[in-house]
Amino acid sequence: MKASVFIITVIFVIIASNAPQIDALLRRCYQCRSRGELGSCKDPFGFNATDVEREPGLAAIPCASGWCGKVIEGGGTYALDDYDLAIQRMCVQRGPDDNMDRCADTIYNHKKVFMCFCQGDLCNGATGRWIQHQQLLPMLTVALIILYKLYSNLYL
Repeated sequence: MKASVFIITVIFVIIASNAPQIDALLRRCYQCRSRGELGSCKDPFGFNATDVEREPGLAAIPCASGWCGKVIEGGGTYALDDYDLAIQRMCVQRGPDDNMDRCADTIYNHKKVFMCFCQGDLCNGATGRWIQHQQLLPMLTVALIILYKLYSNLYL
């Protein structure tokens, strides 16, 4: 009995930690634009879903495609300051053809920019979803150890 309960718990934890992030049926993206030091869209982007209503110029908009984007324009390798650096976060109509999150140099609105695509609820903030999953793994490990100790003490 004790071994079967423990095995079921281990299987559940493994499946839960490897499952794709479940965001919601309606995915949203941050929408904002900053140029230089003006605006709240610049990096580091320290906002979350609860800050959206209080911050002017920042919105969390529904995104039918589920793909969010972040565009960094200007501020090339020869730039002396961030005055010409513009950052825009938005919902994009469609993501990359291979449906993989990525960042790359590209042409957007006839300008060379650095653009990132991600799929998930409010994923176009500064921190990516993979960072959140890396923070989740130690917690799952500790939970697994605690469950093992509980089950071994109950059935021994």
